[in-house]
Formats: sequence, C-alpha cells, structure tokens
Amino acid sequence: MKEPSVSSMVLGQLEADTILPWVQEVVANSWDMNRINQRWVETPQGYIYSGYVQPCRNLPNQPLTALPDGKTGFWAEVTVPYVDLVLDNPPARTPSVIYQLQHNLTPRLYYSQVVWLDQIKTSDSGTILYHFNEDGGRPAGATGGSYGDLFWAEGAAFRPLTDDDVVPINPDVDPATKKIKVNVTYQTLSCYEGDKEVYFCRVSTGANGTSTPIGDSFTIWRKTFSIHMSGGNNESGYDGPAISWTSFFVGAGVAIHAAFWHNEFGSPQSHGCVNCTPEDAKWIFRWNLPQVGLDVADLTWHDLQNGSTHITVEERLV
Repeated sequence: MKEPSVSSMVLGQLEADTILPWVQEVVANSWDMNRINQRWVETPQGYIYSGYVQPCRNLPNQPLTALPDGKTGFWAEVTVPYVDLVLDNPPARTPSVIYQLQHNLTPRLYYSQVVWLDQIKTSDSGTILYHFNEDGGRPAGATGGSYGDLFWAEGAAFRPLTDDDVVPINPDVDPATKKIKVNVTYQTLSCYEGDKEVYFCRVSTGANGTSTPIGDSFTIWRKTFSIHMSGGNNESGYDGPAISWTSFFVGAGVAIHAAFWHNEFGSPQSHGCVNCTPEDAKWIFRWNLPQVGLDVADLTWHDLQNGSTHITVEERLV
C-alpha cells in the first residue's frame, strides 16, 4: 500500500517468504472496523499490513563440524529468515510436507524455531549440513509429535542453545505465588508473582469455533522446547513442525507457545492454544514452573498441585 490504510493505493503483491527491510511499525491512517489489529509495517516498497509480516533477523552462524563431545545431538534455534529442508528418508509422511512436495514447494523452517539436531555432515559442495529429528533430544518414551520424516538443512542457519537461553527467571520466588492470567476478550497474558504483575504481552487465543477453554483451575503439566502440532481435517486442520517454547495446560493439546507464522497478536487466531511471539513465549517458558533445562528439554509433571504454575483463562462478560 502507498499509505498505511486498507483504502490506500495498492502498489503491488509479494510472494510468500519475500524478505523486506522493516523500517518501522505504525498505526493505520484510517480505522478499519473489520480488524482488531490496526498496525502496519513500513518497508522501502510501501506499507504492508502487519498481520501478514513476520519479524525476523538474518544472523548466520559458523556451523559446528562435529557433535559436542559425549552428546547425541543438540538443541538449536533458527537465526535466519528461513532455511530449506531436504527430506532424508522419502517418501514423505507428514501431511504438510506431502502437500508441499506435491505442489513443488520447498519445506522450510523459519526464524526462531527450535529443533533437535543429531548428525552433521559436509555436502559435496563443502556446505556443512545438520540433521533435523523432531523426536530426538527427549527422555525415553517422550515423543516430539513427528510423523517420522527426517531432514537435512544448512548448518549456518542454526545457533546451538546454551544454558543462558533456558536459565530460569526468578527461580527463588515461592512457586505457589506464580500464576498466569489469560484474558480472551482483551487477548492479553499477564504473569504474576503474588499480586505483582511481572510480565505482560498480547496473545492470540482460539478463533473460528476452536475457543480456548475458560477456567481457573488449569496447571502446566508438560513443557517442551519444541513439538510438532497437528489436528483437524483438510478444510480446517493444521500441521506444523517445531512449535517452540510450549507449555501445555489443558488436555492433550492446549498450550502457551510461540507462533512464528502470524503477527496478529491481540486478535484471536489459534485453534485453541495461546499464541505468543517467540520472544514472549520464551520468557514465559523460562519463568513458569516446572523448570526445564538443556538436560531434560521435555518434561511431563505429574504432581500438578505442587511445583506447577497455575493458569486462569477468563473473559470479560460486560
């Protein structure tokens, strides 16, 4: 758009995964009554509605040439806008990957996703490649939700996680005083220590008939650095790898987690989960209980009345 407004002149269209400089985020010149989010992103080519733009950085890394001593793999995050995946064990099993390959699309991982990498090799052209395994890096019996596909990707796209990435936030606070409140009317999340709000962010909860459960007796029962999430059907389903910084608190699938595929925080967008920006999801993950570190990475907590953060999901009825 020429100006930050839905009624402005359209300057052109961009293909998916086009990378543009993000100059600044601004509020719309005229209010669009059909949208909650009124933010636009200025680029050198004009303005784009912010919900369509994924903030990212391009920070390539010097890849490792061998796995860390004594380790079977390592956790890492994607630090470039995207990295292409090459299927290691065809035929594809994952529905989204099958669709992409059938339509000549390239499976990819995107900025901020967290993955387990368990092999390193050098290609014929001299490029160092990492091996992505969704089910790896977990305790015996735990699964990452994989359909069984394995991939190779360019190693420079990944930064190994360190203890600093997952060090607990305010670990000395009485666990019983930590609680999270999600408001589905205002699309917000607040972290409390006692009566003191220590963190606040915009979120995206359930939309289009898949509302986030309302209640005041939820507790976190599983935490994992990354997991494959899928569900629904061909018309309204979802299927995504490496959903990062995930804290499950209802049933088998409702969680607070990072969402790298949209930027509509403040508006309902999810299939029932609480979507956060990757930065917000990571902070919440490090702060809430139980604690999870590089040595565990995927923890199911059975004593939900002790050492697990309490979560309330509420709505304003007025």
